[in-house]
Amino acid sequence: MIGPRRDRHVLRASQLSALSLPIGDDGVVVGVDQQQRPVTLALSRPAPYDVVLVGGLWTAQALALRAAGTGLRVAVETGRAQSWGPLVQAAGGGHPCMVTHEVGRVAPQGPSVRGPVLVVRDCGMRPPRGRVTSTPWQSVLTLLPYVSPVAPRLLEHAHLVGIQRVSPDEASAVGRVLALPQADVNALSSLPDEVTLWCTRRSRQYVTIRATDIETALLGTPRRVD
Repeated sequence: MIGPRRDRHVLRASQLSALSLPIGDDGVVVGVDQQQRPVTLALSRPAPYDVVLVGGLWTAQALALRAAGTGLRVAVETGRAQSWGPLVQAAGGGHPCMVTHEVGRVAPQGPSVRGPVLVVRDCGMRPPRGRVTSTPWQSVLTLLPYVSPVAPRLLEHAHLVGIQRVSPDEASAVGRVLALPQADVNALSSLPDEVTLWCTRRSRQYVTIRATDIETALLGTPRRVD
């Protein structure tokens, strides 16, 4: 049978400049920038990648949940498994995509291009050196509730640093390590709960995380202090 006849999809050479494809950055959506555009963080990388977040448990858990939603396996090294329990149970819908481990007890995760891993280290103010480190296809996110004495070493060696609201003294310490302009140092002590300053060695950006309905049901509203 002969199907319906349709015009062929042909463009003239003069029309090609008007052709565009809606392709954006991939990764975990960490929030929106000051122009309300989505900001993503690529955690599945063919090279080691270390992230340090000086901030609240809520933000770390939201990022872990979003990472699991993009297909990463998430291993959480924590001394407060009870705080992660409801999230771990809900994250995989019956599949073990997120697992908690005692501090110092994280086994090798076997990351690969088909099975990338995010290790979240929620080990308090002075996290011990991890047995499992960042490798190709395995990123590590270290959560620091405040700027501790070990923070400068971790910040200096991180590929990406996220800073939420801290005290003026902590802001000054962070500013020295990251070489932040004084305007950013001043802003760090008054950031709203949902705002994070993300910094690399070459750039910095304020990002506001927007909680989804599922995140609000599991975690409540964004908060800096737990």
